Amino acid sequence: MAQRKHLTKQERRRIKYFLDSGDSLHQIAKKLERHDSTISREILRHRVPRRIGCHGLAFNDCQNRSDCRYRYQCDFNCVDYRKEICPSLSKPPYVCNHCETRLGCTLEKYFYDDVFAHRQYQQTLSQSRTGIHISDEELSSLDAFLSPLLKNGQSIQHILQNNPTKISLSRRTLYNYIDAGLLSARNIDLPRKVRYRCKHSPSSPQKVTRSCRIGRSYHDFLIYKKAHPHCPVVQLDSVVGTKGGKVLLTIHFVECEFMLAFLRQKNTAHTVSDVIENLYARFDLITFRHLFPLVLVDNGCEFSDPDSLEKDKYNNIRTKVFYCNPFAPYQKGAAENNHMFIRRILPKGTSFDSFTQQDINLMMNHINSYSRKTLCGKTPYSIFRNLYGQEILDRLDASLIPPNEIILKPKLLHLSKDRFR
Repeated sequence: MAQRKHLTKQERRRIKYFLDSGDSLHQIAKKLERHDSTISREILRHRVPRRIGCHGLAFNDCQNRSDCRYRYQCDFNCVDYRKEICPSLSKPPYVCNHCETRLGCTLEKYFYDDVFAHRQYQQTLSQSRTGIHISDEELSSLDAFLSPLLKNGQSIQHILQNNPTKISLSRRTLYNYIDAGLLSARNIDLPRKVRYRCKHSPSSPQKVTRSCRIGRSYHDFLIYKKAHPHCPVVQLDSVVGTKGGKVLLTIHFVECEFMLAFLRQKNTAHTVSDVIENLYARFDLITFRHLFPLVLVDNGCEFSDPDSLEKDKYNNIRTKVFYCNPFAPYQKGAAENNHMFIRRILPKGTSFDSFTQQDINLMMNHINSYSRKTLCGKTPYSIFRNLYGQEILDRLDASLIPPNEIILKPKLLHLSKDRFR
């Protein structure tokens, strides 16, 4: 057998070809000179679910679909709904690439795609080599011991030399933690370091680490949503202007397609926390939980501090945060689609530096007052008002724009600036 540890892009392409041809996992492993378990793990890790029907029949995985009394009104909240899983998916080859009954099957299918599998592999490899690899409890313990010593003027080298059993990390790792702002001590507490210039340009912001995603993955989100089917979802995302300039944090209420946007100086986790704290200050804990019971975000660096979003300063749980899978923007597609309206007014490449929060509020008022076909001709503003009341809208600085006065062009914000000159 080959001693290579990782599968290559070419090997994944051959796996897909052999699966489409109907070869068994043992035959594929033999052709690639790999172990059988290597091929099976690769397929199980990277197979893609697809909810598609067949010729003349739509997707339906209910066990009672043949004699359903609510035919053509199928809903997963139906009392008679019982999910059926194809038994062939629990045994090799675990996918439907060469299934003979695929063209007549309406159940959920799984496919192996070499392009998606290699992209997902690269993302996993990248995440495993970036960020921090200690738990929150270990980081807190390290901070409690190390930061007071650093603030007393001691150097990292001195601390490591005299406490070899209490700190198991290298000097370079500790410097990296301080640079990333993970400890209470800062670079200003290291008197010699602030006098030296950086030898290289600062690295790009860290993405969400594995410790953040523990218990907050998209799989965990689906489990929680299944247990709480009536819990509304709020999606958070960022809209970037020019590189290094101001950015927007968008908050999208999926049920009513109502969206808020807040201007931030930088695209960092700290600025996101500030926006949430500002919103939290406008409501009490019960109202905030009612508005933001379940939050779904992507893996951007601005969402790398989930604890600051989930808890207030008194450690009260105010919401639950979950992360989408890497390279899966469709899992947060409602917010992505609504950004189309923002881009009508602020096209890509537009700098946000000259705008104020009042300008952004005006833009979102016009967007939320725009009728939607998906809401049966209603506006997100009116649906949100029916769900949460006018008082909540007033606290969010939202107002209704008359339908014939709505502007979804860049001139909207230029007109608003001209009025105040």
